[in-house]
Amino acid sequence: MENIKIGLLGFGTVGQGVWKVLEKNHIAFENQAGFTFEISKVLVSDLGKEREINPGEGILTMDPDEILEDDSIHIVVELMGGTDGAKKYVEKALEKKKHVVTANKALLALYGKELTATALKKGVQFRYEASVAGGIPILHSIRESLTANRIKRIMGIVNGTTNYILTKMSREGVLFEDALEEAQRKGYAEADPTADVDGYDAAHKLALLAALGFKSGIDFQQVYREGIRKMTPTDIEFAEELGFVVKLLAIGMEEDGKMELRVHPTFIEKEHPLAAVNDAFNAVFVEGNAVGELMFYGKGAGDLPTASAVMGDILSIASHWNHSSPPSYQLDFSETGKNIKSMDETQTAYYIRFMVKDSPGVLGKIASTFGENGVSLSSVIQKGVGETSVPLVFITHRTKEKAVKKTIQQIREFDAVTEVANLIRVETLS
Repeated sequence: MENIKIGLLGFGTVGQGVWKVLEKNHIAFENQAGFTFEISKVLVSDLGKEREINPGEGILTMDPDEILEDDSIHIVVELMGGTDGAKKYVEKALEKKKHVVTANKALLALYGKELTATALKKGVQFRYEASVAGGIPILHSIRESLTANRIKRIMGIVNGTTNYILTKMSREGVLFEDALEEAQRKGYAEADPTADVDGYDAAHKLALLAALGFKSGIDFQQVYREGIRKMTPTDIEFAEELGFVVKLLAIGMEEDGKMELRVHPTFIEKEHPLAAVNDAFNAVFVEGNAVGELMFYGKGAGDLPTASAVMGDILSIASHWNHSSPPSYQLDFSETGKNIKSMDETQTAYYIRFMVKDSPGVLGKIASTFGENGVSLSSVIQKGVGETSVPLVFITHRTKEKAVKKTIQQIREFDAVTEVANLIRVETLS
């Protein structure tokens, strides 16, 4: 059999997972692809670091050119993370006419268009299935299996760290900070959790899902992003009382040539399929105009699930090995993308929690202000008697965000309102 040599850029959790999967399943891969596969070089930043896997003498290197300038290496797998160094190495690999596999969603969200264009120009493949939802084959499904559909909606839990934190807060009533600390101890969250808890990771992934699903140019900066740092046990308790659970959702919708792209904490009904997705699991809910509603569920991170997607891309490259014009799977970051709605024009329902002085007429005055701005109320909860400040909770019907913002700005000025404690958007099944 012809031998396909692979160079890994990075040998952390996922890099070592790729090594394990290849070692474990190499006979099946050889039978399937008709090739043998060999990881011949691995780029690391520290040769002396202790690792679970020892690849053997001469495999590890700190010099990227031992991979990028080696003509015998056919496939480069980028697992470094970050964007600057990764972009430079991926560009060079493509220019050298090496096929590239990456799990780097930030790299794709920011530079996907130019990298896939380079791959197309050089006649090599550039694949990225592991960049969204780990081992769940969501990108392949949208790009190939659902091509007969016009995708109307993509909504998902695509960040396992925040889902673990919110699950822990919901089950145990702990503070965000305590749940984050445990997620870090268990390895679900990085020492610097910004990318996860502030929604950057989910927004990068939504940009990729939308580019493929809606076949349009996506500027990552146009994705509305809000994280989970403001989430409190109080809000989660009210969610439970009202029949909801809280998830950080990535939501993309297209209608009449306009898209909504937003990442934020969301109340969803307990009956919704996504409501049962807990801990570090991911799930993506897709609605097509022919197939209807589908949900993809599984482990969204970790060494073996993500490595499964990486190896799937490597095997797909091998299946097109002798084709004169292999597919590039170009991300559709076109020059003229569809219009993206501003958040002011977005329509959804809202959960709004005020802290107010317990005095007569406060509820009526606030409710009247909502009505004056055309915001219809679905539910009202008032708790606490005789305390200095008590919670007053409203659930609105679907309305435009700009109307809600205007209303809150007016209510904020009331003497009886001590705080606008939280605003969380609500997605319902209907």
